[in-house]
Amino acid sequence: MVREAREVRRRIGLTGQFAAVDEGLTGRDNLVLVARLLGAGRAEARHRADELLDAFDLTAAAGRPAGTYSGGMRRRLDLASSFVGDPQVLFLDEPTTGLDPVSRGALWDLVRVRVAEGTTVLLTTQYLEEAEQLADRVIVLGRGRTIADGTVPELKARLGGSSVRARLTDPGRAGAAAAALRRAGLDPVPASPTARSSCRCAPPPPSPRSSGPSTRRASASRRSPSPSRPSTTCTSPWPNGRRRTRRRAPGPPPRRPGPPAPPRPGGRRP
Repeated sequence: MVREAREVRRRIGLTGQFAAVDEGLTGRDNLVLVARLLGAGRAEARHRADELLDAFDLTAAAGRPAGTYSGGMRRRLDLASSFVGDPQVLFLDEPTTGLDPVSRGALWDLVRVRVAEGTTVLLTTQYLEEAEQLADRVIVLGRGRTIADGTVPELKARLGGSSVRARLTDPGRAGAAAAALRRAGLDPVPASPTARSSCRCAPPPPSPRSSGPSTRRASASRRSPSPSRPSTTCTSPWPNGRRRTRRRAPGPPPRRPGPPAPPRPGGRRP
């Protein structure tokens, strides 16, 4: 690599995290310039530029200066420039950051085509879906060290499997449901029969204004609830995941004071 650095640079392509395009040139001229720097002829450079502009959906904006492009368009133009020279080794540093779903799918297709033609692609990404779609081998890094290394199926096997929880509307058909799950390649495990009947009850909290004997009675009820006076609230796990609360009916409303007594002779009230 040191003695033949020029040849090494000719055979590699690189797309960094940030778009590196000449904003004063048009989109087509940016690609033609890269092709000419790589040794292509004038006609060959324009032909290659037109191919990449069409692949990255930039044909309509090919004659506009790159400085007028949106961020996503500049990103696509930068990616296209890394494909100009048909590199044997392609470095893509988070290539789909800032791309819309259509452009991301188009880039994935281009990467697959390049790999099928024999190009080695080194891609860094933070999207697990992208690594699963494109990578033959995945290396997970953390704090500068390799945490995991292997193919996608190997890494999935290390992390364990997934589970599906199903609730039957007709418990009598549990056997048929289990047979259907086994035919689908799953291993059904029945849930605990006490999951629905468990209940956790607790007495109401004492009133902050209570004192004296009433407070002592509340403390005694927390230690040993009387069977004749059940707890005021009871929370049970229901199938729909909600909590149902039953509260004691309120007592009679307080008595209202009666009308004031008529004044006594002399203007005095009793």
